[in-house]
Amino acid sequence: MQPATHLGIDPSLCGRPVSLSPRRALVRLPLIPAMAVDARGLVHGGFLFGLADYAAMLAVNDPLVVLGAAEVRFLAPATVGETIEAEAVAETDAGRKRRVNVTVRREATTIFTGAFTCFVLDKHVLDQ
Repeated sequence: MQPATHLGIDPSLCGRPVSLSPRRALVRLPLIPAMAVDARGLVHGGFLFGLADYAAMLAVNDPLVVLGAAEVRFLAPATVGETIEAEAVAETDAGRKRRVNVTVRREATTIFTGAFTCFVLDKHVLDQ
């Protein structure tokens, strides 16, 4: 299965799809020095969120999917040099509204979880 959404995204910032199937996505992101907030290599949480958001979009995998809301929890820090993965599962499908659960892991350790509310639009969000 090929991605149908977010085709122009920079994989160095939001990850690269590892596997993609209906209602599921696995995305991997190596954490690079440009993501660090300090000399110790702590990675800004926005990059974890971006990875999780991208995985959620891929789990829906519609060219016109957008994020409407997210409830997230940061459970552990991430540092430069690590590689993290986001696993997204689209749990519900209510017309245009999709709920996607995402878990971000560093090896066996869960470092971030989120419930993303996504919407599939009739036309591009910028055409509204």
